[in-house]
Amino acid sequence: MSDAPAELVHYSVSGPAGEAVATLTLDSTHNRNALSRQLVTELFEGLERAAADPAVKVVLLRSEGRVFCSGADLSEASTGGMEEGTRRIVELQRLILTLDKPVVTRLGGPVRAGGIGIVAASDIAIASEDATFALTEVKLGLAAAIISLTVHARMTPRSAALTTLGGEVFTGAQAAAYGLVTAAVPAEALDEEIDKVCASLATGAAQGLRESKRILNRDLVARLDAHGGEMAELSARLFASDEAREAMTAFLSRPKG
Repeated sequence: MSDAPAELVHYSVSGPAGEAVATLTLDSTHNRNALSRQLVTELFEGLERAAADPAVKVVLLRSEGRVFCSGADLSEASTGGMEEGTRRIVELQRLILTLDKPVVTRLGGPVRAGGIGIVAASDIAIASEDATFALTEVKLGLAAAIISLTVHARMTPRSAALTTLGGEVFTGAQAAAYGLVTAAVPAEALDEEIDKVCASLATGAAQGLRESKRILNRDLVARLDAHGGEMAELSARLFASDEAREAMTAFLSRPKG
């Protein structure tokens, strides 16, 4: 009997060679796909595997179940330091931005805090209109520091201020209006829209996709490289503060329902 932990990110490839789509499915339902060390490590591995496969043209990120990602793993954050964890989330965003292949994210349900950084780093994000988003860090004595570099670059300044300072829930339709996601569609049309977008991207020439993506993301990558270290340090310091630890402990102690 193996003692190896269960796989949290599933990898699969579909479609003809040269136009295939590599799908990475987040499957850590016990903690609502929180960004644990294991899940982040497996996301890195899946993205790097897709990048190295010449048959793959497009990468699709999705989740098992409705919740795409609940943000940082607060259980890990409340019991250990977050220095490495915050740095790794910066690196994950950079990997998505610099991958030579377009990254599409499917959002059928809730996305919170750090998970929104993955959404913002993606080249294309399609949400159901009733998906929900929230930058909840402010409620816990934290700040959306490490994801601000991508999230705030995608959103209009006014919507970034409203959602970051308020920490309230907003819908997929609002996320599209704010610039966070590419489009929001009715829930029943989400998979059809994802298939259509991935099929369209897969017709692009590999060199054209690679160089076009580098042009599109050049400023975002420079922003991440210039300020990522500073934001990771700030985030780790906030996670270690008494105010945040007290808030996280209270959150984790709430009855689950």
